[in-house]
Amino acid sequence: MAVNGIKLKLQQFHSKIEKELDRTVEFWMTHSHDEEYGGFYTCLGRDGKVYDELKYGWLQGRQVWMYCKLYNEVERFHKPDILQAAVKGAEFLMKNVKDPETMKCYFSMTRDGSPIKIQRTIFAECFYMLAMSEVARATKTAKYKEEAVNMLRKIQYWVKVDDTELGRPKLSGMKAVNGLAVPMMLLYIISELTSDDIPLTNEFKELEEWTVQQALQHVSDFRKCVN
Repeated sequence: MAVNGIKLKLQQFHSKIEKELDRTVEFWMTHSHDEEYGGFYTCLGRDGKVYDELKYGWLQGRQVWMYCKLYNEVERFHKPDILQAAVKGAEFLMKNVKDPETMKCYFSMTRDGSPIKIQRTIFAECFYMLAMSEVARATKTAKYKEEAVNMLRKIQYWVKVDDTELGRPKLSGMKAVNGLAVPMMLLYIISELTSDDIPLTNEFKELEEWTVQQALQHVSDFRKCVN
């Protein structure tokens, strides 16, 4: 009886999560799309009304990735309107979020895509890469795959070779630090991009091994994390 009760609760929980996911996707599909300028509104009230038209590079990339991930992996979301929305979002990213000269991605921009702020980190670029990788998988379109690969190569350069392009001045009093966020993020985006591509797996194998070693520096043994 105990086992059957657990199975029933798990089934109920799974059903609830499915309904919440359906409700969430419907909300964003209905209210977040900017049909005039492209991209997505992300500052929405519970009623779906836009209370701020600013757009954010992280969130634009995440929404494209999420739409495509659902389209690619969940049968009931394998719908043309979801893919079309993702592709429009990807085009907005390529046109407005990435600086074609530096490959840096803007953190925030106006509704029409004019840049407002850029960060001295790699995270906007990581979300850009994730979006391009997943939309390439959904559409089988080479230009999106090329965008993803080129961005990961650039991120690798910033992280391992020279980070001055990120806008971080080298000051005499600075101490060397080793954060956990960058290697953990790199592990994830490498996994996403190379999961079905053996040549890319081989190309980024050294980077993947390096990120693991960086992350392990935050662990004293397999039971304790370094604060």
